[in-house]
Amino acid sequence: MLDASGPVRGGEEIDVEAVDAWLRTKLPELTGKPAVTQYPGGASNWTYRLSYPDRDLVLRRPPYGTKAKSAHDMSREYNIQKALKPVYPYVPSMIGLCEDTSVLGVPFYVMERVPGIILRKRLPEGLVVDESTMRVMCRSVIDKLIDLHKVDYRAAGLASIGKGPGYAKRQIEGWSDRYEKARTWNAPSFRYVRDWLKAHTPPDRGTCVIHNDYRFDNVVLDPSDMTRVIAILDWEMATIGDPLMDLGNSLAYWVERGDDFIGRALRRQPTHLPGMLSRREVVEHYCDRMGIEVDNWAFYEAYGLFRLAVIVQQIYFRYFHRQTQNPAFKNFWAFAHYLEWRCRKILRRAR
Repeated sequence: MLDASGPVRGGEEIDVEAVDAWLRTKLPELTGKPAVTQYPGGASNWTYRLSYPDRDLVLRRPPYGTKAKSAHDMSREYNIQKALKPVYPYVPSMIGLCEDTSVLGVPFYVMERVPGIILRKRLPEGLVVDESTMRVMCRSVIDKLIDLHKVDYRAAGLASIGKGPGYAKRQIEGWSDRYEKARTWNAPSFRYVRDWLKAHTPPDRGTCVIHNDYRFDNVVLDPSDMTRVIAILDWEMATIGDPLMDLGNSLAYWVERGDDFIGRALRRQPTHLPGMLSRREVVEHYCDRMGIEVDNWAFYEAYGLFRLAVIVQQIYFRYFHRQTQNPAFKNFWAFAHYLEWRCRKILRRAR
């Protein structure tokens, strides 16, 4: 039931000898040679498992191809986790950062592997979780996001990764601009949604470390006690920002049992199972523990869905222009239309 890696995808191999030689400068006690496998996914950074006889490690590197200046920043991702580790123990232990491109051709970093259960679209084969355990586990996962939002980011030395007040405003402007650049002829305009979000952008409700991609498939659970979170993964998009924007991002992926057919078909985490909190319950639990009241949740909910639509459309843009041949992306334009419909439904309810 532990989250498993598999064969390295064709064209995504790494120079094992070069990595091994570099690793021994960090861990001279290593013995033998590593068995190299790769974790599924990899739409953004690629993740490999390096299994030594006496050490289990994970390597993260950017994909091939031209990238935006701010994307796939291995140094930033590594340093954020290294700074967080002493105050937020759910970050994996960092081993080392390699910025010497003569090793792999790109910067990369290596960290300790945290073996455990990761919940994806379907539960691991053979795993049965009763409703009460599922509810406790679900709350525990939300609690770790709350704990992150309570970290003293200044004491952790992370103040410099933020851009100051106005985070919500920058996000609406930034994602709107990205959507325009990624829009294709068959994609919706999102004009009404974007105008509404811009007109109703609230002041920041706080400033804290935010993960920006907090989902069940980035959470590692203890195999001996599924209600215990042992690691949080994928800090590529972490920054300093508004905590409610982070929660809105997370709930964009939260599909409930009572959602419409399309939403359930697009589900990528098991939030529909008995015992899982509803989106409303997540917001109530979060606000209760954070000691805040929110009277304009529609803004954060619509923002999360709009942001997801931009990500979807950016992926489809690459497929549309034949920069990728992955057939899974063929109908992402229709997904964008669905997300616009969801946003409009939320805004009608808000009125």
